[in-house]
Amino acid sequence: MSVLDILRGEPDSRAYAKGETVFSRGDAADCLFVVIEGTADILIDGAVVERVESGGVFGEMALIDGQPRSATVLAATDLRLAAIGEKRFLRLVSQLPTFALQMMRVTTERLRRRGEH
Repeated sequence: MSVLDILRGEPDSRAYAKGETVFSRGDAADCLFVVIEGTADILIDGAVVERVESGGVFGEMALIDGQPRSATVLAATDLRLAAIGEKRFLRLVSQLPTFALQMMRVTTERLRRRGEH
């Protein structure tokens, strides 16, 4: 069973229509998001820097370090997300080492890409 399979049944599931803002740069963070269905665009200074599809994760940096959101995220298509708060995040990390590794990979890849710009 994949992490996505486990998170499909998350009680905090949120739906966004195409073009709707999930969060904006500078917003406070209380959760990260896993894309259950659809596609989300991550924007910095109005430019799309990444497209996140089903199974992808975003919003993890602000949840981990407690800082405001570093980017804006828009629904590129109709979107269904699992919202993972800090308590649930810590439980997932302790119960599913693959989830922790996935979070580290996502964050590392994003930081590397930012360094290339």
